[in-house]
Amino acid sequence: MLKIEHLTKKYGDKIAVDDLSLTVEDGKICAFIGHNGAGKTTTLKAIAGIINFDNGKISINDIDIQSDPLKAKLQMAYLPDNPDLYEHLKGIEYLNFIADVFNLSVEERKKNIEEYAKRLEIYKDLIDPISSYSHGMKQKLALVSALIHKPKLLLLDEPFVGLDPISSHQFKMILQELADSGATIFYSTHVLDVAEKICSDVAIIKQGKLIVYDTMEKVKGMSSLEDIFLELENEKHD
Repeated sequence: MLKIEHLTKKYGDKIAVDDLSLTVEDGKICAFIGHNGAGKTTTLKAIAGIINFDNGKISINDIDIQSDPLKAKLQMAYLPDNPDLYEHLKGIEYLNFIADVFNLSVEERKKNIEEYAKRLEIYKDLIDPISSYSHGMKQKLALVSALIHKPKLLLLDEPFVGLDPISSHQFKMILQELADSGATIFYSTHVLDVAEKICSDVAIIKQGKLIVYDTMEKVKGMSSLEDIFLELENEKHD
C-alpha cells in the first residue's frame, strides 16, 4: 500500500506539489496523469526517496520513506522516464548487480530474469553490452531490472515508451499479474487509452494539486479518460 499525506515540495518560490494526499491500496493499478510540469515526476521521486520534500509523510506498507528509507526502498522499484544504465556492462551483468542490491538468491534471480527477459523478448541479448542496445532494448532491460525482485510497490514514469506492440502487451499482462498478487502499481503516463484499459484507479494532478482521485470507472463515467482529462485541463483557461 502507498500512502501519501499532505505532500508538499517547493523549488525556491515555486510549489511543485501542493498538499497532495492519496492512498493506493494493495492490488491496485493507479494511473497518475497531468500536463507537463504538473508535479508527477516530483511526486514519484519523493515517493522513491530520491528527493526530500518540505512537508507531509509518505509510507510504503506502513514504512516511512524518511525515517526508514532503506527498509522502504526494499519494498519498491522505481523506473524513471529516461533510466540511466551502466552501458559498459552486459545486460546480464547489470541485472545481477540489481539482484545483488536486493539480496536475491542465485535461484531466485535466475528464475525471475529468465521469466521477465523472455516475456519482454530480450533474453538472448543479455550477453551483449548495453552500449549496443537500441532505445527499446534499454527500456526492456530497465523494466526487467525493476521487476526482478517482484516489488510490493512499482513506481513507473512513462513505462511504455519505446516498447514494441508485443512487449507492450506482455508488460500489461505482467502489471496485472503483479496487482493480482497484491502489489501496488503507481505510474505516470500520457498514454491515456492504455491507462483506461489497465488501471483500476486514476489520479489527476494539475499545477501541483490533486484534483481527481477515484476508480477509473467513476472518473470517466460514460466518456473516455482523454475527454475527462482535456475537460479538466481546459478549466484552467476559463
